[in-house]
Amino acid sequence: MRKTAIRLADGRELLYYDARDGAARDAADPRPLAPAGRGTELRTDPLLGDTVAIASHRQERTYHPPPGLCPLCPSRDGRPTEIPAADYEVVVLENRFPAFAGPGRCEVVCFTADHDGSFAALDDERAALVLAAWTDRTAELSALPGIGQVYCFENRGAEIGVTLAHPHGQIYAYPFVPPRTERVLASAVAHRRRTGRNLFDDVVAAEEADGRRVVLSGEHWTAFVPYAAHWPYEVHLHPRRRVPDLTALGAAARAELPVLQRELLRRFDRLFGPGAPPTPYVSGWHQAPVRHPLRAEYGLHLEVFTVRRTPGKLKFLAGSESGMNVFINDVPPEAAAERLREAASE
Repeated sequence: MRKTAIRLADGRELLYYDARDGAARDAADPRPLAPAGRGTELRTDPLLGDTVAIASHRQERTYHPPPGLCPLCPSRDGRPTEIPAADYEVVVLENRFPAFAGPGRCEVVCFTADHDGSFAALDDERAALVLAAWTDRTAELSALPGIGQVYCFENRGAEIGVTLAHPHGQIYAYPFVPPRTERVLASAVAHRRRTGRNLFDDVVAAEEADGRRVVLSGEHWTAFVPYAAHWPYEVHLHPRRRVPDLTALGAAARAELPVLQRELLRRFDRLFGPGAPPTPYVSGWHQAPVRHPLRAEYGLHLEVFTVRRTPGKLKFLAGSESGMNVFINDVPPEAAAERLREAASE
């Protein structure tokens, strides 16, 4: 893998990731952009203890640009975009409208220059390159002072709230440990005290032994619908050998992962039958918090879920979910797993 770093007109960093040497990556950004540097205020909820980012500048971010004006497509025909090159493989750049900045960092990951592509449609080499970029960014962002956790994720679909249709994901280097992770760690500590074992190891072993909610398996990975799934269709993909984050994956598990991840996303797209629009989803890598005393108890895993519960109907987070964080799932996890098994590639 070759990595080339440049600076955009406002000072933000952009990184080109290429599978091999040879591509020209020296094009300059000609846009007259003001220097980056808008800040975010972090506030703590006195009742819940949660950290909330106040980021008013994000009101100005690009919202569903018209055809031909996508900021994540390559710069072509005299139309400069966020990416100065006329073509690219994988690009990571600092978000122009970050939720966190100093401390913290927000990055955009462009999977392909093809505006109409998708992660599931990538070939083996490109999917592996995206994984290499996630891994590299996890290592570099984790080394920054003040970072609590690195989260690599993709939001896909307008129903999720995506404002740019180009196939891309994001990386958040949180300057704190997010509430979800704190709750998981608390559960892991309680499980260790009660049983003497690791919670992630026991969850994966129990799902594999039960089998009803297992969706797909490889030699090094297993994917299942959680026993108490929050979302209509939700799958967790775990390595069979627990590791804290993407940087710790072995070569064999790393090689197998892109195939299984793309197959999982293709199954989500087949859930609602031929002719259905692409399934909206969130796909995110949960990694162990950085420099945390309980880091060794955490297990890397991918979570994929959709807000679509049936053709033409969405799962809305209404009173109970939004107001009290108590989820009510209309699709039994066992039924969801069966549907996802039936959606396997031919």
